[in-house]
Amino acid sequence: MGEFLLELMKEYGYIILYLWSVLEGESGLIMAGIFSHTGDMNLYISIFVAGLGGFTGDQIYFYIGRYNKKYVHKKLKSQRRKFALAHLLLKKYGWPIIFAQRYMYGLRTIIPISIGLTGYNAKLFAIINLISAWFWAAITIVPAWYFGQEILTMLKVLKEYWYLVIPFALGFIYLVYKFFDKATKKEK
Repeated sequence: MGEFLLELMKEYGYIILYLWSVLEGESGLIMAGIFSHTGDMNLYISIFVAGLGGFTGDQIYFYIGRYNKKYVHKKLKSQRRKFALAHLLLKKYGWPIIFAQRYMYGLRTIIPISIGLTGYNAKLFAIINLISAWFWAAITIVPAWYFGQEILTMLKVLKEYWYLVIPFALGFIYLVYKFFDKATKKEK
């Protein structure tokens, strides 16, 4: 199965990268950086394609907000606080929030939808969004390309000694459990 996925990435890498970037997955960009390191993909084309994918995804979210206000308010009622926060951030910081939104966990899709709900200039949003998407692609793909050999070596070691990951995974699960346990006790 692993060989099949590798061949699929080599054959259709840029298409997969574009679609993955529409969904805003950094793991796809890291894979593109590693494939660029091995020579299976071109670094510059990967950045260009990933940026276009990220741009497309945010434009879709923007236009969902712009042309489906009733649907957004009805279906995303549980996200009202995030929409309010996104609106306040846009009012306070203006266009830099468009540039920074891809790095804001939990608000990545909410901010473009929220901006679409406002009367913000669609052309200005598109320009800032495109520049931001290419920047996002570059700062994710280039380190993976640069450290490609180290990443591949680490993956090879992890594949061989997979059982060493178990204590780290258990520790992570324990920390997540303690965090949510503490958070739920505060609510009571």
